Amino acid sequence: MTRKFTEDHEWISIDGNIATVGITSFAQSKLGDVVYVELPQIGRAVKKGEALAIVESVKAASDVFSPLSGEVVAVNESIVTDPAQVNADPENTAWMFKVRIANRGELDSLMDEAAYRQHIV
Repeated sequence: MTRKFTEDHEWISIDGNIATVGITSFAQSKLGDVVYVELPQIGRAVKKGEALAIVESVKAASDVFSPLSGEVVAVNESIVTDPAQVNADPENTAWMFKVRIANRGELDSLMDEAAYRQHIV
């Protein structure tokens, strides 16, 4: 699986034509303790850069943007009922939604891990 990152601190893991999306550990650390998560509807068509989810913490609320255009094919309901998972493991088990990729060319605008690490310095 290929992992990419956005300037808005989302990570995506690509498996075939499906991208799994979540927030980075850096984003979670800036938000603080996440207490609420709102996820998109399955089947929703999305455009790259569109706000799809909301994460609320004790400090602030933040939108989670879709890094790619496509269709939402899955959401992680477990983080809706237990938002603390986002605090514990934001880059693995606390993924937020999955998108069927409509335009693989959009992947070219995303950062690899080394570039993202430089971005957050």
